[in-house]
Amino acid sequence: MAQPPERATGALIYAMVARGTVAVAEHTSYTGNFRDIAAQCLHKLPAGNNRFTYTCDGHTFNFLVSDGYAFCVVATESAGRQIPMAFLEMIKEDFNKRYAGGKAATATANSLTRDFGPRLRDQMQYCTDHPEEVSKLSKVKAQVDEVKSIMMENIDKAIDRGIQIDGLVTRTEQLHEGAADFRRDGARLRRKMWYQNMKMKLIVLGIIVALILIIILSICHGGCGK
Repeated sequence: MAQPPERATGALIYAMVARGTVAVAEHTSYTGNFRDIAAQCLHKLPAGNNRFTYTCDGHTFNFLVSDGYAFCVVATESAGRQIPMAFLEMIKEDFNKRYAGGKAATATANSLTRDFGPRLRDQMQYCTDHPEEVSKLSKVKAQVDEVKSIMMENIDKAIDRGIQIDGLVTRTEQLHEGAADFRRDGARLRRKMWYQNMKMKLIVLGIIVALILIIILSICHGGCGK
């Protein structure tokens, strides 16, 4: 791999945006086989959104994969990892603002280099010239993302609790309705049992009255015969 000039110490020396394995935009001010190695790395990237860093011959090949697009920057090892990743976050945001849902989805190889290449160049130079500022911004963004993640997690939990509470209220209402039905059924059953008991009592009373009448009539009939 060809080495960049001495002034490139701690520098970002090659940047690329790819859709899948097709590089749609790129920029470098240095000579070397950075493009070829980056292209090889594209084919080895695991699926899914993530960050990856490969080291080769004193350089780091840093990738940020997001929703089918791979954002890549090659840096000297002395640049560390935070600055390259901060650069990739900036580029991803800029690229999505310009092309989200637009021509990036159908762009051919290097077809966006003329339009987006200057933006890659400017951001590379800015990150190289202002590493401390970029580092601070990166830390602040990381903290904001962490807070957002915690908030979203809390919101999800609150929503989940809300669903559970709604389910509990529904089940409680169902229990209340069931209890009311049970009480109504119980009242009907008690009335039915009361009517049946009264009916039995009346029947028994009627039988007793009939027996008494039969006995009286028998006695009366016997007395009258004498």
